[in-house]
Amino acid sequence: MAANLSPLLTTVGLVGGYAVARYTKKRPLGGLVLGAAGVAAAREWQRDHGTPVTAGLGVAYLGAFGAAHPLAKKIGAWPAVLSLAGVVGVASAVAARSGR
Repeated sequence: MAANLSPLLTTVGLVGGYAVARYTKKRPLGGLVLGAAGVAAAREWQRDHGTPVTAGLGVAYLGAFGAAHPLAKKIGAWPAVLSLAGVVGVASAVAARSGR
């Protein structure tokens, strides 16, 4: 059985996308990282769990991206990104362990 990479992909997408956008000062480049990792994770979710789980985890992934902005105003950018990436990563890991 192959390892499920979706928890890693979601974390890389959220954290890596933010880091790339911040340090290159090119937000579209960060969005490219976020999108590529999200698409790769969604392919894993679809293959392993079907459309309902893919939709739910996709909403969580995009919701974390959107929620990071207002949360960053309260706790700082890095803490917001890291905490939300952790939440989505855990959700993806739980789905990966649950099987189909």
